[in-house]
Order: sequence, then structure tokens, then C-alpha cells
Amino acid sequence: MQALKKIFQNTAHLFYPHTGAGCGSDILSKENLLCARCISNLPVTNFAGHPHNPAEEIFFGRVNLKSAHSEFYFAKDSLIQHLVHQLKYKGNQPIGLYMGEMMGKTLHNSKRFEAIDALVPLPLYADKERKRGYNQAAIICNGMSQIMKIPVINDKLIRQRYTETQTKKHRVERWENVEESFIVNDAAALKGKHLLLVDDVVTTGATLEAASIALLRVPAVTLSIATLMIAAK
Repeated sequence: MQALKKIFQNTAHLFYPHTGAGCGSDILSKENLLCARCISNLPVTNFAGHPHNPAEEIFFGRVNLKSAHSEFYFAKDSLIQHLVHQLKYKGNQPIGLYMGEMMGKTLHNSKRFEAIDALVPLPLYADKERKRGYNQAAIICNGMSQIMKIPVINDKLIRQRYTETQTKKHRVERWENVEESFIVNDAAALKGKHLLLVDDVVTTGATLEAASIALLRVPAVTLSIATLMIAAK
């Protein structure tokens, strides 16, 4: 019986191969979306166990954070850029869940993030989310939640106006573009909690700063930040 099952699995694999989201290899288990080689090539930061890491330094003197973390370094034309592009623009939500689980495992093993009460994805403007069909930060949070066993709060932090892309703006323009873009619509639900604000990438930190300011207006909130990637300076 086992021999027949193996033959069936091998035959099915010929016609419906399970390929990796990175290099396209089909030499991986059905539970994994990346092969071992791609996983080993991911530019891991190891920030989670270290205070005053580069992700935290971005926000020094700007917002009062408990901790900050970025899972990977960003580089153009790299594997990690390809994976996040698949998530944001190609509808590949499973890779977002998978990378969220990876970051969730890192934070779950870090004492600096053991007291988190809830995950808060950085919201998209409503029209943009409807057009895309989902919020990539929420997908990442869902993966993290599965590992960390922490709830995701999707509907309390609101992006109240459309903002232009930040890509070609310098630091001051980025802040002016997102200033007062976020509001909290139910402060009582967040009061006294340690929240982890989550996004896909941090560069200058302007958008995350604006969202943080809105969250920190809630009484007794403690705030930390986690992103999948940090852009090189």
C-alpha cells in the first residue's frame, strides 16, 4: 500500500510540481515555499536579540518605542525583493504568510518581544486595499500570529487619506506626505496594550512614525515595530 502511495505521489508531482517561490526548484517538501538553498541565502539581520539595532536607530528621537526589529536586509534585484514583490503585486499571499511565520519564529524566541499583546498591521488606504484585494502587512501578521499565538487587530488603526508613493521622495517630503494620515477609531480597545506595529519594509520610517504617533496617543499604550525588511542606507 505504501509503495502504491509513493508511486501516486511521484506521478502527481510530475504533472503538478510544487515549486519554490524563490528559485523555482521543485526539490522541497509541500510544507515549504522556499528550498533550503534559498532559505540559507536570505539576508537575515539577527536584530531581534539586540537593543539599539539599526531598525531601532531609525526612530530614535522620533517616537518612543519599546523595541524594533527587521527580519531581513533589503537589496535591489535580490531574492527578498522578489519575494515581497510577489506578495505585494502578484497576489502571492502564501509567501506573505510563510515569511510572516519566519519572522514570528524569530520574535517568539526573543525575550525582547515576549510581552506583545496584539499585532497591528500598517493599514493601506481603503481604496488601495480594495484594488489590491488585501493588505500585505495583514497577511504577514496572520503568519506571525500562527506562530506567536497573538491576535491581529485589523480595524482600529485607520489610514484616513490617500498618500502618494514614497519611493522617490526625500526624508522631509516623505514626512509631509504621511503626516496626520492615521487615526485610531477605538482607543478603548487598545488602551494599556503592548502593540506590535507591522509592515513589509522600513526605509526612512516616515510612514511608520506617523502611524506610531496615532497609536501612542492611546492612553498607556506601549509600542514596538517589526518589518520584514530594512533598506540599506
